[in-house]
Amino acid sequence: MKNLITLIFIAILSINSFAQTADEIVAKHIEAVGGKENWKKVKSLKMECVMKAQGAEIKTTIVQVNNKAMRQDIALMGMNGWSILTNTEGWSFMPFSGQTKAEPLTADDVKNAQDGLEIQDEFIAYLEHGKKLEYLGKDDVDGTDCFKLKLIDKNAKETTYFLDADSYYVIKETQKIKANGKEMEETSTFSNYKKLPEGIVYPMNVGSGFGDAEVTKIEINPVIDESIFKPTK
Repeated sequence: MKNLITLIFIAILSINSFAQTADEIVAKHIEAVGGKENWKKVKSLKMECVMKAQGAEIKTTIVQVNNKAMRQDIALMGMNGWSILTNTEGWSFMPFSGQTKAEPLTADDVKNAQDGLEIQDEFIAYLEHGKKLEYLGKDDVDGTDCFKLKLIDKNAKETTYFLDADSYYVIKETQKIKANGKEMEETSTFSNYKKLPEGIVYPMNVGSGFGDAEVTKIEINPVIDESIFKPTK
C-alpha cells in the first residue's frame, strides 16, 4: 500500500510539473510577442501581402475586426476576387477559379474557419475560447530546437505549434483539416518577426503549401467600414 501511495504521489507531481512547463512556455511566448496587454488592445487590422505561387504573384489585402469579420481581396491574372467570413456566414467570389458570381460558404466551412477571425496571438485567449493545451515535449524544425504545444478546441480540432526554444516565437504550425471528406494536415511556417509601433511582434513572412507570402504593410486598429463584410451585389 505504501508503494502504491508513493507511485500516486509521483504521478501527481509529474502532472503538475507537466502543466507548469506548458504554462511557463506560453507565458514566455506571450512576453516575446509583445505581452498580453498590448495584444488585447488590437481590435482590428488591415494588412497587405504579396504571395508568390507557381510563378505567379498574388496581391492580397486583408481587413479584419477581431472575432467578428474578415475580408480578403485578391488580385491575380488581371482579375479581382474576394472572400468574406463572419461569425455566422461567409461568401467567396474567385473569378480565376471559374466563379461567375459570389457563392455562400457552407456551414461547415464557416464553422471550421472561425479561428481565422481571431486577430490576437493564438495563446492570448485560448482559455477564453475553451481550448485545451498540451505540451508534447521538444522537436527539431530544420535544425531549430523547438517546444511543441498542441491546442484542442471544443470541436476536437487540433493545432500543433512549434516554438523556437530560444526566441519563443512560433515558427511552424500544423493543423488537421477535412477536405473532400478526407482528413489532411496543413502546415504553415512563420519568420521575419518584427516589432510594430503598437508593441506587438508579428511575423512578416508566412509559408504554406500554396506558396510564400510577405506582409508589405500592416495597420493596427484602423477605422473600418463594416459594410465591406457584405457580399457585393
